[in-house]
Amino acid sequence: MKSSHLSRRNFLKISGLTTSAFSLGVYNRADAAAVISTIEAESLGIGLNAWMYISTAGKVTLVCHRAEMGQGVYQAIPQIIAEELEVSLDEVNVVFARGDNKKYGSQVTGGSSTVRGSYKNLLTLGATAREMLIEAGAEFLKVPKTECYAESGHVIHGSSGKKANYGVLIEEAAKITPPQHVKLKEVSEYKLIRKPLPRLDVPAKVNGEAIFGLDKRIPGMLFAAVERNPRLRGKVKSYDDSAALKVPGVKKVFRVKMGVYSTYREGVAVVATSTWAAFQGKKALKVEWDDGGFEHISSKEIYQRQQEALAKEEGLLFRQSGDPSAVIAGAGKKIDVMYQTPYQSHSCMEPLNCIAHYQPDKLEIWGPIQAPEWVQDYITREMGIPREKIIVNMTFLGGGFGRKAFMDYPHEAAVISKEMGVPVQVVWTREDDMTQGPYRPGISYRCEGVVENGEIRAMKIRMAGQNNDHWRGGSKDVANRSTSEGFLKPYFDSVKNISFADVPFETPLPTMWWRSVYASTNGFAFESFIDEMAAKAGKDPLEFRKQHLKDKRLHLQIDKIAEVSDWKKRRKNEGFGVAMTECFGSTAAHVVKVSKKESGGVKIDKVWVVMDCGWYVNPDTIRAQIEGSVVMALGAATLHEITFTDGITEQQNFHQYLIPRITDIPEVEVHIMENHADAGGVGEPGLPPFAPALTNAIFDLTGKRIRKLPFSMDEV
Repeated sequence: MKSSHLSRRNFLKISGLTTSAFSLGVYNRADAAAVISTIEAESLGIGLNAWMYISTAGKVTLVCHRAEMGQGVYQAIPQIIAEELEVSLDEVNVVFARGDNKKYGSQVTGGSSTVRGSYKNLLTLGATAREMLIEAGAEFLKVPKTECYAESGHVIHGSSGKKANYGVLIEEAAKITPPQHVKLKEVSEYKLIRKPLPRLDVPAKVNGEAIFGLDKRIPGMLFAAVERNPRLRGKVKSYDDSAALKVPGVKKVFRVKMGVYSTYREGVAVVATSTWAAFQGKKALKVEWDDGGFEHISSKEIYQRQQEALAKEEGLLFRQSGDPSAVIAGAGKKIDVMYQTPYQSHSCMEPLNCIAHYQPDKLEIWGPIQAPEWVQDYITREMGIPREKIIVNMTFLGGGFGRKAFMDYPHEAAVISKEMGVPVQVVWTREDDMTQGPYRPGISYRCEGVVENGEIRAMKIRMAGQNNDHWRGGSKDVANRSTSEGFLKPYFDSVKNISFADVPFETPLPTMWWRSVYASTNGFAFESFIDEMAAKAGKDPLEFRKQHLKDKRLHLQIDKIAEVSDWKKRRKNEGFGVAMTECFGSTAAHVVKVSKKESGGVKIDKVWVVMDCGWYVNPDTIRAQIEGSVVMALGAATLHEITFTDGITEQQNFHQYLIPRITDIPEVEVHIMENHADAGGVGEPGLPPFAPALTNAIFDLTGKRIRKLPFSMDEV
């Protein structure tokens, strides 16, 4: 399966709108979303999202308006529309949209938002097209519409069995006014949704047809590598390019500056006829940096300052009920502990790369990009190019995790292309990617609590870590908006004295979102602390959670995780730990089972996960995302971290930033809750509970509390 790019003009042209194709889209009105035909949209000057068209051959083409970085939207969007449209996925072709948020709405791929934010519109789109085709089919077959139904890309007359392929009906269907209200299928009627169908993008990724950013080629393109200052905010003092210019293929060497939020990172670009030549030229450079005027901080100082701040500062209050400070101050016995989580690199398998072609009348970009409209906005601001003249083409992404929603690498490519006057592909090495950041921020937490009569009487949680919003100009007088992210909301009802606060903390080190954002760090502190309070109360950790989470839906999930993990049949010399977190509309419950190794330390025997994501599309995609989340969380908990000395990142590649090997991965058993709730996210919510479930299991087995990540499984 080939992916391609489709402009609005080319779309109308190739679809032969008035005579040879039937096309629909979703129009986001002020009051609600509506399905309208492209003929109507064209006459009204309206841009549509979720484009769908059917050719005379009956082939259905769908536009994927979000980035596909492994999370499965390339499969989910067709599976949703095809369900209501009554076509086989074998009859569906998928193309990537260009960046155009006026037409498609937000195209930012993050926050596990694609399915949960658009599934109702996509279902309605498919159902509307089906009803219009049935009406056209009834007219074609000369039978009553009420006696017809759609199946496998055909309109069928029930009593006679006569049928018409969608392809022969499109001309008449295109003339029909889309119905404003269509009946959607019940879940019990689904033929495609909730079925473990093979992903459409897998064959292309296996046989090499799929085009990732690194695969893209433009006629006349050159290649660039950049030697960047290892410290954000540092400058180029001088450089010697004599050796670099002697490398065969090197065309030009010059200073370059790319935007990193509201500041800049300087470097020296080497442009050549091949990536290899650019890399060799970069190695031959001699650069002297000017790193004066800002602090060169080290990891030890970061955590020392965070913990000093937590010891004496109350911070910016995010949420409070009752008076937890007074209850804690007056309690005879209380829990007062610190947790610490490390900085992390995104380390996507496909390093950063981007092609830009700067021309006098426009700028065109190709690459693995999560947020095309953010790129357009940023480059408009930095380079003065009108937004409508910036064309962003999305390719497949070899991983993203938030890093490829950033604007620095497309901006850098645009600046270099402008200097050269031709298309240029900038390719980052693994070392560039790992040492430049931005990173998931390292955070310290102080958690205080009082347990009386077997229940939580007071909780007071403060966090100290870099606020990603501050990099984007957010107010420094308000708490981090993610201060309680990951914490299950029903706790706020059952715990009468509770507060969350953010103790402001800043460094020159660039930070940004990482998979599940702050829930990935908050979850470790919050769910470890809940476990500590359960132990203080002398209660079973799972029952203690159920006692305080007075919510029927959560109770069903707790009962399910207890059932599948045989929680109540735990045996001696087995350690079981549980954790539950919520983010992006979904709740994940993990149980981890550990045991002692003969050689010392502990090993993970099995992980059980119960995911409640409400309405969902493909169970295999959910399982794959959760399994991937467990692997990523295992690495972040036990193997890898980013550390700094004198303001410079110490880890440069995977020999220092160790990742889990296949032999490290335990069996992961995934269960999905069935209910009628709205769709939640999947790509991110499966990660946060793993680390606390693991450390809680280690406590259950050994009696040792682990409050600092990462830790060594061999040294427990």
